[in-house]
Formats: sequence, C-alpha cells, structure tokens
Amino acid sequence: MDRHQVSAGGLERRRATWISDAQIAETTYTAFEGTRHEVTARLIVRRVRRDDPAQVAGQEELIPAYRYHAVLTDSPYTLVQAEAQHRGHAIIEQVNADLIAGPLAHLPSGHFSANDAWLTCAAIAHNLTRAAGHLAGGAWSTAQPATIRTRLVNVAARLAHRARRIHLHLPEHWPWQSPLDNLFTAVQVTPG
Repeated sequence: MDRHQVSAGGLERRRATWISDAQIAETTYTAFEGTRHEVTARLIVRRVRRDDPAQVAGQEELIPAYRYHAVLTDSPYTLVQAEAQHRGHAIIEQVNADLIAGPLAHLPSGHFSANDAWLTCAAIAHNLTRAAGHLAGGAWSTAQPATIRTRLVNVAARLAHRARRIHLHLPEHWPWQSPLDNLFTAVQVTPG
C-alpha cells in the first residue's frame, strides 16, 4: 500500500485552525467479488486526526483517534488529485442535499415551465441565504441554510410606526441578536 502525507496544497480548514495531519493512502480493491457486478478499482482512504476538546493543555492523548473517509474510483489522476477531486464532489453533494431538504422537496411539477421557475427561485434563495450567513459572520458562515433561515430570517418581531418611521422591535435577550446586527450593518446603505 502506498502512503502519502498530504502536502501544503492539501491542507484542510476546520474550526478556524489549519490542520495538516491528513494522510491519504491507496490500494487496489475488488468490490462485489464473485458476483456478476465484480469491479476492480482504486480504493483511496483519507484519515484525519480527530480533535479532542476535553484534552488538557500540554497533555498528549493516550490513543489518537482518527476519522476515515474512503472512496472507490477509477480516476486516472494521481493520488492527491483524485482525493481532492472527491472532496470537491462532496461539497456539491452537500449543496444538493440542502436544496432537496428545502425548496426542491416540492419538485417535480407537471409543467416544465413551473419546474424551471421554481428551480431558479430555489437557487437564488439558497445563494442569498448563504450570503446572509457569511455577512452575519463567525460560525454562521458555515451554518446550514435551514439554521440560517430558522434563527436569522424567521425572527418573531413586532413592527411599530412612530413619527412616520417603521421600527422593528426584536425579542429581548435573544441569543442571535449580534449576528443579526452584523447582517443588518453589512447590508445597510448609507445615503450619499
């Protein structure tokens, strides 16, 4: 089995810290051996050391724990390129899962034009929700769209009219007030 340490180009960003202890390895593997669906391809395994938040500072862990991710592929790319390509596909699959769990759950309709319009609106709403998460800052930039919609968009508030102006009264002691303030400040346009 060939073992390769991921180089600086393969670093992963996680929890606002850079980690470089990801390792990848490959071997040939025959899946469904002895059946008519038998296929031989490359098995690529990536392991990343698991963070232990309960670990005492300055004290090493007794037995390191790892997370493993495997992919069976017939990709002609090198080991590092094939593994990076697979991680890129995982990002796209997560976006698809977010859309299917949300607005695309209502597809298909019986009319092509209705499906086309609904898909366009779903993509715009998804992009706007992700942008709102980034503008809110902090952990919101990586939050699921459903979480952003539930906690920042669907806010129970009261409108009040005073002196020909509209005032928005938010709940007191609301735990997500500062991210909403960040979002409001980012989209606020100053008159010029």
